[in-house]
Amino acid sequence: MTLRLYAIPFSTNVERVALALGLKGAAVETVLVDPDDRAPVVRVSGQPLVPVLVDDAHVVSDSTAILEYLDRRLPDRPLYPLDRARRAEVEIFVDWFDRVWKRPPNLIADELARPTPDDAVVERLGAELRRHLDRFEALLDGRDFLFGDVGAADCAAFPFLRYATRHDPADDELFHRVLAEHQSVGDSHPRLRAWIDRMDALPRA
Repeated sequence: MTLRLYAIPFSTNVERVALALGLKGAAVETVLVDPDDRAPVVRVSGQPLVPVLVDDAHVVSDSTAILEYLDRRLPDRPLYPLDRARRAEVEIFVDWFDRVWKRPPNLIADELARPTPDDAVVERLGAELRRHLDRFEALLDGRDFLFGDVGAADCAAFPFLRYATRHDPADDELFHRVLAEHQSVGDSHPRLRAWIDRMDALPRA
């Protein structure tokens, strides 16, 4: 049976999975859902968030869980290192990215959605987001991808970091505007800029 991926346009978490499927060379049927009517997603998974991957009787939601499932289901070209210690490093990174890195842009978006946003709060959180760029620049010192070979860490981070250099004008999602406006990759982050270009050239499902 062909894998089926439930998605909405411009979703960063969906792009994580699309990149992973592209790396695996997997055939997938993408079901684009109206962001304002997620009934098809709820019917198949019992909750409204995308991505959702359907593989015969298996229904997997949450982008990180899907990456891990794909590595078990399609072990060729692994997304996670086979060495246990190196795999743990990647798992720690992805957990840090989801729990720590995502916090400032989400809080900025929440603040900007208020009737009267606090500019000082936005600037403080934006500065925290920009400081993280130095970490990625350091991770890319002497290697093309975040942990050596392209894999789960790159798939997890790229859809968010790419807004530092490119933003589709048709994408008016507030969270994505935050990512574009509060990340600046200039001459001080050449390795990160090159990595974004390298990742953007990879196939998506």
